[in-house]
Amino acid sequence: MKLFGFFVVAFALVFGSFALPTQAEKTNTIVDIAVSSKDHSTLVAAVKAAGLVETLNGAGPFTVFAPVNSAFEKLPAGTVESLLKPENKAALAKVLTYHVVAGNIDSKAVADAIKKGNGKAELTTVSGGKLTAMVKDGNVWLKDEKGNKAKVTAVDLKGSNGVIHVIDSVVLPK
Repeated sequence: MKLFGFFVVAFALVFGSFALPTQAEKTNTIVDIAVSSKDHSTLVAAVKAAGLVETLNGAGPFTVFAPVNSAFEKLPAGTVESLLKPENKAALAKVLTYHVVAGNIDSKAVADAIKKGNGKAELTTVSGGKLTAMVKDGNVWLKDEKGNKAKVTAVDLKGSNGVIHVIDSVVLPK
């Protein structure tokens, strides 16, 4: 019986790190996830400047295609600085909400929609615009209304109110 007790304690010590998520992990919103990522500091600053933190901390669910910092650096010089000005808050909000789709659309759902759409899936953004998802060279890509493309580089970062997919470029509405 002592040997059984030893195995129970050893099992608990070894596998204890694989416990159920803590309450904090269960309640992390998509904003919390972005804030905790050093690669999304520009996006977080933009969300704050546009006054969208409260909205994106809401119940959702939301699917966010989140550009990394280097994606913003690809924009023409001065674009980010201009959008962050208070007088451009509405334009900034439109660009940011163009990266958001209502619903909790994980990578499997995106892949299924692309397959069902014969290689393309049209996603309607919260701003009312359209993004086209497609597969090229084994990767999922988004094409915006201007024809620009962004590669999805990480998927299924799940929060309590939605999911984030990381992209390497900023997508822009008409």
